[in-house]
Amino acid sequence: QVQLVESGGGTVQSGGSLRLSCAASGSIFKSATMGWYRRAPGKQRELAADITSDGRTNYADTVKGRFTISRDNAKNTVYLQMNSLKSEDTAVYYCNLKYSWAFINHDYWGQGAQVTVTS
Repeated sequence: QVQLVESGGGTVQSGGSLRLSCAASGSIFKSATMGWYRRAPGKQRELAADITSDGRTNYADTVKGRFTISRDNAKNTVYLQMNSLKSEDTAVYYCNLKYSWAFINHDYWGQGAQVTVTS
């Protein structure tokens, strides 16, 4: 079983920065695609960014150029550096781990980290 523990959320003024971290238990981290999703008030959860096991990254258009996702396989940790934050970035951010084994897709989620951007 995989556990994901997020940290680094909080409240920041518009234009500021925050870094989220997500530590994963278990041995599959290196083989997994890691992602950060977010759910803003009254909206559906959406992908903010993800990174494959070989380091390829993908960003939502709304965060491209402001957010950077990275991973440290030695620490089983994925990060989301968020710069130039806007009020519309206010959301609960969820860490996600995806991997496939024996033709079955496995999906794990963290508990969520609140990010609030004030104007």
